[in-house]
Amino acid sequence: MSACVPHRAEAHEAGRIHRPHSPPPGRPRRFRVAPADLSASVTVFLISLPLSLGIALATGAPLQAGLVAAAVGSLVAGRLGGAPLTVSGPTAGLTVVTADLIQQYGWRTTCAVTILAGVTQVALGWLRVARTALAVSPAIVHGMLAGIGVTIAVAQLHIVLGGTPQSSVLDNLRALPAQLADLHPGALAVSALTLVVLLGWSRVPGRAGRILRFVPAALAAMLIATAVALAMGLRLPRVDLPSWSNHALAGLPEGPALPLVAAVLTITLVGGVETLLSAVAVDKIAATRGGAPVPRADLDRELRGQGFANMASGALGGLPVTGVAVRSSANARCGAVSSNSAMLHSVWIAAAALLLVPALELIPLAALASLVMAIGIQMVSIHHIRTVNRHREALVYAVTAVAVTFLGVLEGVGVGIAAAVAVALHRLTHTRITHEVSGGVHHVHVRGQLTFLAVPRLSRVLHLIPEDADAVVALHGSFVDHAAYESLQDWRSSHEAHGGSVRLTGLRTGLAAAGTPTTADAGGDGSGSSSDTGTGSAATAVPDTTPDDGTVPAGGISTPADDTSAPVDGRSAPSGSSAPDTGADVTGTTATPAEVPSTPTTHPAHATRKAGDTTQTDGTTQTDGTTRASEARGAGEAPTAREAHRTQAPTAPDDGPEPPPSDHHLVRGISAFQRDTAPLVRRELARLAREGQRPAQLFLTCADSRLVTSMITSSRPGDLFVVRNVGNLVPPPGEESGDDSVAAAIEYAVDVLRVRSITVCGHSGCGAMQALIDSEPDSDGTPLQRWLRHGLPSLRRMASGSHPPARLAVREPADAVELLCLTNVAQQLAHLKAHASVAQAVQQGRLELNGMYFHVGEAQAYLLTDARNGPVFDRVRETEAERTGADLTGADLTGGG
Repeated sequence: MSACVPHRAEAHEAGRIHRPHSPPPGRPRRFRVAPADLSASVTVFLISLPLSLGIALATGAPLQAGLVAAAVGSLVAGRLGGAPLTVSGPTAGLTVVTADLIQQYGWRTTCAVTILAGVTQVALGWLRVARTALAVSPAIVHGMLAGIGVTIAVAQLHIVLGGTPQSSVLDNLRALPAQLADLHPGALAVSALTLVVLLGWSRVPGRAGRILRFVPAALAAMLIATAVALAMGLRLPRVDLPSWSNHALAGLPEGPALPLVAAVLTITLVGGVETLLSAVAVDKIAATRGGAPVPRADLDRELRGQGFANMASGALGGLPVTGVAVRSSANARCGAVSSNSAMLHSVWIAAAALLLVPALELIPLAALASLVMAIGIQMVSIHHIRTVNRHREALVYAVTAVAVTFLGVLEGVGVGIAAAVAVALHRLTHTRITHEVSGGVHHVHVRGQLTFLAVPRLSRVLHLIPEDADAVVALHGSFVDHAAYESLQDWRSSHEAHGGSVRLTGLRTGLAAAGTPTTADAGGDGSGSSSDTGTGSAATAVPDTTPDDGTVPAGGISTPADDTSAPVDGRSAPSGSSAPDTGADVTGTTATPAEVPSTPTTHPAHATRKAGDTTQTDGTTQTDGTTRASEARGAGEAPTAREAHRTQAPTAPDDGPEPPPSDHHLVRGISAFQRDTAPLVRRELARLAREGQRPAQLFLTCADSRLVTSMITSSRPGDLFVVRNVGNLVPPPGEESGDDSVAAAIEYAVDVLRVRSITVCGHSGCGAMQALIDSEPDSDGTPLQRWLRHGLPSLRRMASGSHPPARLAVREPADAVELLCLTNVAQQLAHLKAHASVAQAVQQGRLELNGMYFHVGEAQAYLLTDARNGPVFDRVRETEAERTGADLTGADLTGGG
């Protein structure tokens, strides 16, 4: 027997066979639960318990089915799924589908359909199509949830009023007048009390409110409503949990095959989309909360996990389950770090279902109905309505919501998809072409997608221009197809051949056919220049702007057309400010943007001459028509106004020096700014020019090119007074060989501009800090070495051990360079406090000092916090407004619960 293989008896004692050439077996790992997971599981359990009962009530299923789904769903999905913080269970989004199934086929068949839907989800997960589900238009998803919410709210309203809901929305609406005439005062009072507590629980002010918010609002509403109903002796229908011995399990599906297949697909798709949206939303929350990092969700594995959870829930007589955004977001915000929280939540649900039956049977059905009705109303989200309206998709949202309400979920989603396709086709075909004459120049504006469908209208407008006139054709859309491009170029060639001039604005270079150059204006303002674009490109990309019809072009997000605020690095810009998109030709090759949009008015040497169309006359480039007119007129005569308009800026002689590549890059950037950004920021900059600068803070950072201050702080023009130098150093006052420029900037910012804060910002991979570590003692021969002497106190502070080491809250510094970068920020803040103007302003309470560290590779900012064990840099947390928005978004995505 080989010495590498243990004896069978030894292997049995070890619990597993030790394979050859592998490490010796270690002790079996113990199951450990982090304290954060334990506390989060209790919170999620308190939220989930009443909601699971309420959703079961809304579907008409046995109330125990909601508890089974909550317990089994999170246990299986938490163990097998790919989203560690997602909590699964019954959701309001599947209420309508499940209620229809129960009414038509009975409870056992509904359980069988749930099992088959789980099998389908597992298959889709193995096919790795989870990301495809996220391609569904948000307007359709939100419209579907809104329609489901309306259906739930109308049905539960009858129970709130003391009656019984009907089978459809129309029947419920027809029966509502009779129900209002026959109110049950006790049920109405309990329902009203539940809603008041539910809506007002989080709004209790002061310290009492902070204490009360430890109890979830849904649980508090159930407890208070139940206690009041018992105290007043109200005779109301209450929760009825049958004995577990009578609990119905899944049976063989009975009924027509086609409707059952449709039901399986509906649960599969609706549940899958809700699960994936919930996982994505929780990923965003986990990424911004700080603390221990949590792995990102594996969407395909999560879809498979939800499939197995549905199979288990259906087999045990539970409702269909999905990942639920409200419970998942609560789980993430309570600090959960793994899937143990979701699985423990299942344990608490199972214990309550077995041990708390007498207490659960005291809850009035009217209280549960009002809770579910509130969830349904919240599914019609005002936030989502505003979002889809801003993107001009309100029609798709409304059509989907109405269709889901009156036709059903599957039919409504199908109608919504058809509406979305119709809207997309309308946007593709709706092109506005206008013609106007200004100063003798004919301007043609094309807004929208310029495809073959718009060629007849474009041709009619272009032929209204006289043959010898000057014309400017401005393309404001985002795409030009082959037919439209050829039509435009054919007209242009004919127009120029008859003595006219044509300037195209907004056109980008496509795939050029050899020997067929064209010109396009790079400036877009009528005074720009030409740049070569190729003919024969099947699809030519043009700037990404929002057409007048309100469509959203590819690559950008539409904003109100009258929004003229300045687009700043980190902020959303008005329509038209996004980067140009690119089209693709019929062969599948992507058209590329123009490499060098030239501006001959500022760089004559960069003017691009059109082969065969221009002649050189005394250093002036002219079109053929202009040259012929000059020859006919004779030498020495003044050019006409039209000829002067056609005359381009002078070009450099052919043997002149070529500008360096950096010049090309600079000119390209300036030209792009003048064309795309300047029109959007001109009003804001004009205001700043009138009022002068009033920055809120002095931002002192490194000269490293990777640090874009306005981008990482989302600042507008005029917000920051920026000082940059090598190593973000602040020489102490009176330092020998000091640099007065930094001190002067500090004095000017504090005493003249009256800034309210000063931030010293270091960054990862700082070359100055690396140079400090590598430098030799007393090396001050070059200007750079002399400047870096101001960083030596940081180096000494890091090496001395007399100060607690600087660190990041989430981890220790990766290496010595990162440790010095962090230490340097703290040390330069100490230098900053030594300046008299800063010390006086801080003492007066009108100035605060901040330390910041930006990790370039992570795109993550860290702020310096006060800590007794040394400077600690913690991740920047989201604001309260962002947190509230995330809560609303997460809740509305899956309809609560």
